[in-house]
Amino acid sequence: MGGLESLFSNVLNLNYKQVIMWIIGGILIYLAIKKKMEPTLLLPIGFGAILVNLPLSGAINQTVDGVVQEGPISILFNNGIANELFPLLLFVGIGAMIDFGPLLSNPKLMIFGAAAQFGIFFTLSMASLFGFELKDAASIAIIGAADGPTSIFVANYFGTKYIGAIIVAAYSYMALVPIVQPPVIKLLTTKKERRIRMEYQAGNVSKTAKIIFPIFVTILTGLVAPNAVALIGFLMFGNLIRECGVLDSLSKTAQSVLSNLITLFLGITIAEKMQADAFLDPTTLLILGLGLVAFIFDTAGGVLFAKLINLFSKKKLNPMIGAAGISAFPMSARVVHKLGLQEDSSNFLLTHTIGINVSGQIASVIAGGLILNLIAR
Repeated sequence: MGGLESLFSNVLNLNYKQVIMWIIGGILIYLAIKKKMEPTLLLPIGFGAILVNLPLSGAINQTVDGVVQEGPISILFNNGIANELFPLLLFVGIGAMIDFGPLLSNPKLMIFGAAAQFGIFFTLSMASLFGFELKDAASIAIIGAADGPTSIFVANYFGTKYIGAIIVAAYSYMALVPIVQPPVIKLLTTKKERRIRMEYQAGNVSKTAKIIFPIFVTILTGLVAPNAVALIGFLMFGNLIRECGVLDSLSKTAQSVLSNLITLFLGITIAEKMQADAFLDPTTLLILGLGLVAFIFDTAGGVLFAKLINLFSKKKLNPMIGAAGISAFPMSARVVHKLGLQEDSSNFLLTHTIGINVSGQIASVIAGGLILNLIAR
């Protein structure tokens, strides 16, 4: 009878908002499994949303001998996200995956990564106009970086109460790159522009250059945007492990085991901020909308910058490559490459887009650091 009484009691404690969160969690799980949209992220986020919205969920709080204690999800959040540990560890894995060779062989690609951060600063202004405090507006704007760890780092640094919505928006739009970017790119380019072929002149990038690059970028970022040095430092440390040539086993571990494990923990831990009462608020929808605006304007900024260069250049660029300047690595590079193949089956843009995409990874972290520096905590 005790079990039935407990069941009835929990059902009575259930409210419609929690049921809505179950549905949202189910949708995220469906997108992860059926549509294969970033399953390592959306599946744990979706399951976590259900887990924390069960009545009196022991995942959030547990009562032991009459004393309320933190549950496992709250412990993971406070010790993994609240202190930025998970995002930083994830950046080690991401850094170990990135090959900066295409960027180093054509350094001018870096400027496209910078241009594609326009949406961040545009959305910062918009969010302020909608009445968000400057720190909250800055946290929301970073969604446009399409970089989950940076979004978590900035939002947590400013202590915004909207961190749950911001994190879900950041990772959701990363997963939706193949859906969001193509319409924006096609709207801003002509068929003739999308068919422009670009020759790739492979540069001879030495091993020494690849080793020096992460060290140099870390030092430069530390001087320009000190608050970003932790993010860029862990990213570049992961890359240094990859390129040094003496830590191959650690590089492989960082690329696979570490990054996958941290991503899973990160996804399910995010759910701590997806409890129904806090998450289901009109403000959440506004944040999701502003995040989409940031994402669209980042894409547009990169494309329009490439078109601007074409006005003054004899050797024309395919303006689609500018869209790869967002930080969603390597999804955005692949999306632009695929669009190029759709227009011309022998037009291979992947080498160009990969170089721009990794520059966007660096640029998004620096942009986040600049915002941290410009806005007092």
